[in-house]
Amino acid sequence: MPSMSEQELFLPSTPGKFKDKSHSMHRQFHRCFASTSTLFLWALFLVALTAAYLSFQSFVDSGSKYLTTAWGGIHWEKKVRASAQIHRENGFSVLVTGAAGFVGTHVSLALKKRGDGVVGLDNFNNYYDPSLKKARKNLLNSHNIFIVEGDVNDARMLAKLFEIVQFTHVMHLAAQAGVRYAMENPHSYVHSNIAGLVTLLEACKSAVPQPAIVWASSSSVYGLNEKVPFSELDRTDKPASLYAATKKAGEEITHTYNHIYGLSITGLRFFTVYGPWGRPDMAYFSFTRNILRGKPITIYRGKNRVDLARDFTYIDDIVKGCVASLDTAKKSTGSGGKKRGPAQYRIFNLGNTSPVTVPMMVGILEKHLKVKAKKNVVDMPGNGDVPFTHANISFARRELGYKPTTDLQTGLKKFVKWYLSYYGYNHGKAVK
Repeated sequence: MPSMSEQELFLPSTPGKFKDKSHSMHRQFHRCFASTSTLFLWALFLVALTAAYLSFQSFVDSGSKYLTTAWGGIHWEKKVRASAQIHRENGFSVLVTGAAGFVGTHVSLALKKRGDGVVGLDNFNNYYDPSLKKARKNLLNSHNIFIVEGDVNDARMLAKLFEIVQFTHVMHLAAQAGVRYAMENPHSYVHSNIAGLVTLLEACKSAVPQPAIVWASSSSVYGLNEKVPFSELDRTDKPASLYAATKKAGEEITHTYNHIYGLSITGLRFFTVYGPWGRPDMAYFSFTRNILRGKPITIYRGKNRVDLARDFTYIDDIVKGCVASLDTAKKSTGSGGKKRGPAQYRIFNLGNTSPVTVPMMVGILEKHLKVKAKKNVVDMPGNGDVPFTHANISFARRELGYKPTTDLQTGLKKFVKWYLSYYGYNHGKAVK
């Protein structure tokens, strides 16, 4: 007897009375499969039909994958090569990860302006408004900088990029940023800041020739360190946040790849970078937005009602440090994943050396916005933030010629001018 599902196959397509023909059908099937030769022919037919279906399905899947992929193809490769083209004597060809990010955009523009070849990479995630990243991308495109849309964890894509272009340098700025967000989405930090870094280093170690690498660490690695100003020689084994821990892990990982594979690596510990095209999750940015909207801002204070202080560093000064790091980076010493000799390994603080309290920063914003802020002052929660940052930049000054020139008053004035221009401001009300 056929199963219930088999019986249902023979039901009429319209409801009503029907005659059960299951017995006669059994007889017909029996006749059909009575001989061994007929059975063999049926088997061959079913195998051929299955093979044809699987072949067609594979074709459809591969075609669909080709059509939806964000990278690959002749046209894409031409864009990559054109963007990587060097236009100055002894210039660099640089892969900039996180190129549509705040620092990445400014560094890419600075390199392209002086004639270096620049290829950007960014995954345009939604940690903050992707439309701002798209606007930065448009800005870069207008300067003939091509941005590959992809994830730094995509080993195949990285291998393809290194196959197309012999990059002399990599500026690795892609990362999951933000101290507080780590409490909401910790896995994104491991994915980007650790796994992504390893994937990139694997691609670099195998590249021929190996590029020199400059990458963004963070002042957050100093964690609960109370000695000021922070020096590169200070201990960094007490991170206060998962973000800081992933950046500290990055420093250990890069040291390992430098030691084993001969990769030339420079780590940069950024101190509270701000300026035009900045990150909306940063305090100065969100304060500006809320002050213009007439909304209250929350100002945290430390133990014993001590004001928090930050070593605010203007974007142009950070860019100078990044470019100087590329210029002074020595060549990697490995080839095809094998080390031939010791390679350069450095870590620098890039700060402004002039910490300013958060209330003072708010006062400067009020002055430039010509609007008084509504303030809520509360004790700092245990979310990974530290009470102060202060950079010792003597090493960067000596080795890179690094010398910040923009104070917070001047830098915030430039930021406010950009903000009002970008978002619009009319009759005392921000458009966005």
